[in-house]
Amino acid sequence: MGVLAAVVAYLLAQILLGVWFSRRIATEDDYLLAGRNLGPWLCTFSVFATWFAAETCVTAAGEVYRRGIVGGTTDPFAYGLAVVLMGFLFASRLRRMGLTTTADLYRRRYGVAVERMAVLLLVPTSVLWAAAQVRAFGQILGALTGMNVETAVALAATAVLLYTLVGGLMADSVTDLLQGLILILGLAALTVAVIARGDLQVLAAVPRERFALFPTDHSVLQTLEMWAVPVLGSFTAQELISRALAARSVRIAKWSTVGGGLLFVGIGLMPVLLGLIGSQVMPGLAEPEQVLILQAGLYLPAVLYVVFAGALISAVLSSVDSSLLSSGALIAHNVVLPLRNRARRAQVTPKGRLWTNRAAVAVLGVGAYLLARGAQSVFELVEAAASFGTAGLLIVYLFAFRESGFGGKWAALATLVVGTVAFHLGDLRLPYPYLTAVGLSLAVFVLVGAAEGAWATSRGRQAAGA
Repeated sequence: MGVLAAVVAYLLAQILLGVWFSRRIATEDDYLLAGRNLGPWLCTFSVFATWFAAETCVTAAGEVYRRGIVGGTTDPFAYGLAVVLMGFLFASRLRRMGLTTTADLYRRRYGVAVERMAVLLLVPTSVLWAAAQVRAFGQILGALTGMNVETAVALAATAVLLYTLVGGLMADSVTDLLQGLILILGLAALTVAVIARGDLQVLAAVPRERFALFPTDHSVLQTLEMWAVPVLGSFTAQELISRALAARSVRIAKWSTVGGGLLFVGIGLMPVLLGLIGSQVMPGLAEPEQVLILQAGLYLPAVLYVVFAGALISAVLSSVDSSLLSSGALIAHNVVLPLRNRARRAQVTPKGRLWTNRAAVAVLGVGAYLLARGAQSVFELVEAAASFGTAGLLIVYLFAFRESGFGGKWAALATLVVGTVAFHLGDLRLPYPYLTAVGLSLAVFVLVGAAEGAWATSRGRQAAGA
């Protein structure tokens, strides 16, 4: 009951923070981008906490337990690298453009049709990801307190929806800071307890091949495929881009994203270490993903065990709020509001824009809850989220930054269709589905873009001759 009481108090505190910050929200920018006023600390921790989800703790430790360091390829190494590269390559440029969502980039460069199609690809991934995290919350809370999983899922969905609905990105960022600190404290407490017990010495008994970062039985292409999905796929994520857009300055956008990525890797090394140690002191676990929770129960006193429980819950909630707000922004800002403006033949008022965004978050939050409740497992939801693919979006995104303007509406639309279809078919039939989809998407963009250029040149000559 002590853990349950602490969790309920923690969730109530999150909701109250959302209500407090809601008093400062008057416009769409205030709600979606915290008034573009995130300072370095809030921005850095928001990037870190948004990306550091439950599987970064639980799944990474379990995979390292089972396979060695290579089990941590995706989390924390590949995703951490993705965030750092995002900071160096794109964050400044995106912030300088003054966008509201990533779909705005597609509209400015390619037109409304590409913007809408990008939304169609981005939103389901975010909602399914939010559902996966809500489901994970239910399983964690159920394991820690004995609460029925369905009840825990409903509690999680209600709490995160309420504080995201009322507080927007500023509330999310403040709670991300709180959640990030609790997460670091919880993992650090467990790591110190394990080391203090003397278990660090067992690393000497770990076979050398389990320290390899790259699988020795994979080809170069297999290794590239394994890294490409999390690294390249992250560049187009609205959850990550929104933090750069909300930064107070271009410099903060860049270095907070880089800092958040480095923090992600640094803190992510703790589950990696604990997974390696667990493989020696707790061999033969039927469920390797339970290694962190079992270590916490074995090594931590009651008070620190509650802190650790809060750390796992924080890892979940900090991802759910960002996913709901990001997907709501794409639906409201890029689809619903333009349609409302056209129907009214006038611009929707600032208050109307704000409430349209809140309504979109509410609807998607209910949808995420229903998906979480109906799913059989977290893995089922994560697999569904990943299956949409980002190959076409990646190519269209990269060419959107080119000042030459090569490739237009039809090149972008064809690339998005081919990238999505190629990934689905490749996932069933090819050993390197993502790399294949990226290669085909690039080829289609170049070919159709060249055809568009030739057509425009021909039309220009005909007009000049006339």
